[in-house]
Amino acid sequence: MIKFGTGGWRAIIGEDFTKSNLQLLAQGLANKMIKEDANEFVLGYDRRFLSEKSAKWIAEVMAGNGIKVYFINRIAPTPMIMFSVKEMNLLYGAAITASHNPADYNGVKVFTEGGRDASAEITDEIEAEVNKISLEDVKEMNFDKAIKEEKVVIYNPFNDYIDTIINLVDLEAIKNKQLRILLDPMYGVSKTSLQTILMTARCEVELIHDRHDTLFGGRLPSPSAETLGRLKNDVVEKGFDLGIGTDGDADRLGIIDETGNFIHPNEIMALLYYYLMKYKGWSGPVVRNLATTHLLDKIAEGFGQECYEVPVGFKHISSKMEETDALIGGESSGGLTIRGHIKGKDGVFAASLLVEMISVTNKHLSKLLEEIHEQFGMFEMAEHGFGFDANEKERLLKILYTDKKIPEFSFEVDRVSYMDGVKVFFKNGGWIIARFSGTEPLLRVFAEMDCIEKAEKVCTEMKDFLNI
Repeated sequence: MIKFGTGGWRAIIGEDFTKSNLQLLAQGLANKMIKEDANEFVLGYDRRFLSEKSAKWIAEVMAGNGIKVYFINRIAPTPMIMFSVKEMNLLYGAAITASHNPADYNGVKVFTEGGRDASAEITDEIEAEVNKISLEDVKEMNFDKAIKEEKVVIYNPFNDYIDTIINLVDLEAIKNKQLRILLDPMYGVSKTSLQTILMTARCEVELIHDRHDTLFGGRLPSPSAETLGRLKNDVVEKGFDLGIGTDGDADRLGIIDETGNFIHPNEIMALLYYYLMKYKGWSGPVVRNLATTHLLDKIAEGFGQECYEVPVGFKHISSKMEETDALIGGESSGGLTIRGHIKGKDGVFAASLLVEMISVTNKHLSKLLEEIHEQFGMFEMAEHGFGFDANEKERLLKILYTDKKIPEFSFEVDRVSYMDGVKVFFKNGGWIIARFSGTEPLLRVFAEMDCIEKAEKVCTEMKDFLNI
């Protein structure tokens, strides 16, 4: 079964992620593209098991349908592929990746005009096309033959992508600072891109976990306080100014400051938004999803700007950014983008901008965070993911969405939103959300309060109420 979630289609290798399903997905997408007179397509892949082969299988179907494929024949960060869709003025592109999912997953992210994640309407249409066909309907052309007939063109956007980011940051300020940076690609695809940018800016760069390992060293390729343990230790022990971790396909990042503290993605968003307005003099609203810190609301208010809340899924963020001409948009899972760049997450660009921020302000991240919290208060978030089976999901859906029941919380409730999941707003300014993951069989429960103890308390109350 092919069903797109918030971050594309993802499935376990050998179960639903199979050659036949990839061919059906490609044929369904090709059918949609032909109807729209879209006859060119850019395609790339990450370091996961079967990613390169899967990209070739999709390219063969596209070529078989008369669609010209620009094939990035080396591992590529997802944002580089999105950048290519934008720069080549294409209507469609795709990346073979399961991003931060476990190693036994792979998937496909589809991109549309401007280099953005495909909207729910578009992925629904692709699913509908797939449901109309069988393997007998799949048209394909051998990959090598397609290259000879120029139906598949080998393409490398690396230089253009790198040069674009270099032109977006203050390279001279970074050069003058001569920072020491430790990079953890988490066995993913960011190494070459980010290392090239940082070394061009005369940073001293060292790497860990940079070899090719389709098992990601036995860890989840998602940058978090738990998975970046070695990065934290090495930053402190070896005296680095900054530690940067990126997820499997480099569209998200995690940061370790000079003291070894993990900087939560919420704080990364706040730091960059604050920096762009206070230190660079830019202005504009901010867009966040409903599971991302309300500290952004306070910063926006402090600078006379608006903060817009949207459902989970970066396609919602990019659409709202375009609608409101927002300066920055992002989510608590570590993905963000800035006005004027691609309309999707880019961990490589975000990391480069953080390095610029340290250089321009001449302040370490810990000091900049102190500056923000002194002005706008403390915001602490608790995050949990609870697994369930199919039967459990039906029970939980009934409680939360059909019966619309919530716990008797220790804090007075102001209102409840069902925009995406169940989000309870408390009168003390805090909140809690419970929503089903769009990429994994998990119920995600996030809460934010002015201290971590209160946040954990309401999470426990939700957990106990749902009996999970």
